[in-house]
Amino acid sequence: MIRTQVGIVGAGPAGLLLSHLLHLRGIESIVLEARTRAEIESTVRAGVLEQGTVDLLDELGLGERMRREGSLHHGIELRFARRSHRIDLAALTGGRAIMLYAQHEVIKDLVHARLRDGGRLVFGARDVALHGIDGDAPRIRYQQGDTGEEVACEYIAGCDGFHGVSRATMPEAVRTDYTRTYPFGWFGILTEAPPSSPELVYTHHDRGFALVSTRSPTLQRMYFQCNPHDRVEAWDDARIWAELRLRLETVDGWAPQEGRIVQKGIVAMRSFVCEPMQHGRLFLAGDAAHIVPPTGAKGLNLAVADVRVLAHALEERLAHGRDEALRTYSATALRRVWKAQRFSWWMTSLLHQFDSDNLYQKRLQLAELDYVTSSRAAATALAENYVGLPFDGP
Repeated sequence: MIRTQVGIVGAGPAGLLLSHLLHLRGIESIVLEARTRAEIESTVRAGVLEQGTVDLLDELGLGERMRREGSLHHGIELRFARRSHRIDLAALTGGRAIMLYAQHEVIKDLVHARLRDGGRLVFGARDVALHGIDGDAPRIRYQQGDTGEEVACEYIAGCDGFHGVSRATMPEAVRTDYTRTYPFGWFGILTEAPPSSPELVYTHHDRGFALVSTRSPTLQRMYFQCNPHDRVEAWDDARIWAELRLRLETVDGWAPQEGRIVQKGIVAMRSFVCEPMQHGRLFLAGDAAHIVPPTGAKGLNLAVADVRVLAHALEERLAHGRDEALRTYSATALRRVWKAQRFSWWMTSLLHQFDSDNLYQKRLQLAELDYVTSSRAAATALAENYVGLPFDGP
């Protein structure tokens, strides 16, 4: 029997950061992860970090490599009707910005910090099952190799993603799942090429959305809207570059920098929220509780916001015997979650082509884009949401 104060399921950004925050507050935890360390550190995913996320990582002493290898952006481009319009994030938000730093790099930094500080990380934990979440002595059972293990803890944090066991353990009668599936996906590539643009480029085009993003001086990420049921094999490199050139072209002849494509994949687009994010001794955080389409760049940042609130609430209970913050964790976290859902839905609706769109709706999209790029008030609303709204709670 392994004993700890908080059992954490999932070694993504939410689980690892929560474990680190608890450690700094003198609270013991153990993190269980089904995959290997090599797998979680090598699964390449995008990472746009809000100003608040950057500030927190710096505050915790986790920002040194991020500052050295990440890319700080003070604006983004909105491109439509073959013209680019810059949204000056810093000027509109009092100097706030975003950092491009891939999610798996954040995970590497967090794993290093937890192991350096003696954190208990269990990789290869299979068949994880949660027990006793309605009582005062929850348990987590799992297999590691041929051995069955059990963790006795006071609270469980479910940070194991959309397909994890944590949310499924909550009785269906006590939760409501809100879901929206979009009728398109993103075809993403990773290419060995120099940067095409100093800042992110979000493009509205009659053939569908496209995005240009920088990963490093030699590695770039690009996406374009596609049929979610399309096959990666149907897109050879020549076809991909032809589509990107067509969607991204401008009146002055701009074209993306091309290079060898080293990765291809299709990303599904959906929105999801589970309410509440807690039941008994179980608390959900990150993708286990909510999913946003990547257009608004909110997924990783919402996970950080969740565990910031949860770490404080657990400290209040375990260190000081106060229950209020833990009882209201879900309500506090969901305020930010739904604001991020709204912004992600708005950005997605603004920039993508929908099968059901008629000419009237397409003209409304262009009118909205024109308004956002010509009105300081409208541009400020976009910028405030993009760099990150203030944290709720401490």
